[in-house]
Amino acid sequence: MNKLVEKRTVDMQIIGDWVEPGSRVLDLGCGRGVLLDYLQQTKQVRGVGVDLDFHKILGCVRRGVTAYQGDLEAFMRAFPDAFFDRVICSRTVQELAAPAAVILEALRVGRALTVGFVNHGYWKNRLDAFFLGRKPRNPVYTTDWFESRPANPVTVDDFEQFCAAKGIRIARRALLRGDWKTRCAFRPNLFAGYALYDLSR
Repeated sequence: MNKLVEKRTVDMQIIGDWVEPGSRVLDLGCGRGVLLDYLQQTKQVRGVGVDLDFHKILGCVRRGVTAYQGDLEAFMRAFPDAFFDRVICSRTVQELAAPAAVILEALRVGRALTVGFVNHGYWKNRLDAFFLGRKPRNPVYTTDWFESRPANPVTVDDFEQFCAAKGIRIARRALLRGDWKTRCAFRPNLFAGYALYDLSR
């Protein structure tokens, strides 16, 4: 199993543990539908995804995953309050033009929200920026600047302060070290490479 697949597998297993069997799930920024396909296979969810990238939506169709191409916020506005049991925003929130608006709308249409993101405060990111004076390039940030992500770097502390300010309840969290599989219990803003949160209002 290559490192990219291993990262995605650990991520999906944690998210899957938080999803109730047979629940109604919306995946924001669903990509090629890998996560939704996994949840349909393991938890028999009734899932739908939304993504801006037409080619990624084609990947969903090939997997048999229901998905729509379009704007996340506009898509969610079509649904009543608490229509979904869970909304998932995995590796998407840092790419959004208006992340706060999307998170708040997701908490309106979903009873629970899962948010996952790469922790920009991870110690290797700090060292790379400080000593090399360049965009971090390491196991957490694997791309060069010209194929770069994220647009809105976020840290564990940033995200938790945002939740406190907006009155969002953190039901649970999973913080993983830079290897993307070992739990991080000590100073996660510095030592966690990836963070997953289970949120509600």
